[in-house]
Amino acid sequence: MSEDGRVRCPWADNAEIYRNYHDNEWGRPLRDGVALFERMSLEAFQSGLSWLIILRKRENFRRAFAGFDIEQVARYTDADVQRLLADDGIVRNRAKIEATIANARAAADLGSSADLSELLWSFAPPPRPRPADPSEIPSATAESKAMAKELKRRGFRFVGPTTAYALMQATGMVDDHISTCWVAPTTR
Repeated sequence: MSEDGRVRCPWADNAEIYRNYHDNEWGRPLRDGVALFERMSLEAFQSGLSWLIILRKRENFRRAFAGFDIEQVARYTDADVQRLLADDGIVRNRAKIEATIANARAAADLGSSADLSELLWSFAPPPRPRPADPSEIPSATAESKAMAKELKRRGFRFVGPTTAYALMQATGMVDDHISTCWVAPTTR
């Protein structure tokens, strides 16, 4: 239990920025295509790093990637890649930067941000009981493996099964708040 008397998922009690993210965003159903593209991008940037680093740099990412506007990022050029590699406010990893741009192009090819939402949500599994503790939370599922496979087929990058599952958790496609967590279950 934290100082405010609320029981949270164990990872959320480490820092205020984690608590705020947990309490207000994580696991809440998100269907807006631009917001989903942001979460997909941030999950990719997080790969191999602490989520705390990404949360602390989130506003810088938003600025650097035009608010994650899919059409705008899809038009980024090599000059933009160089600009982003020089931006110390974000994670300066060429492969992840180029993947974000490629993913914007792949998302734009779907037709609209609503189509990105429809595609991602098509892999959401049926609701299930919340886990009793973190040991019951998988790192990947059959659904996240299928999502990753389909996204890769469509030209998306840095979207393996573990990243896809983290995206599913973050956007409410699955509810992995532990059963004693104060955050109320939401309907999709």
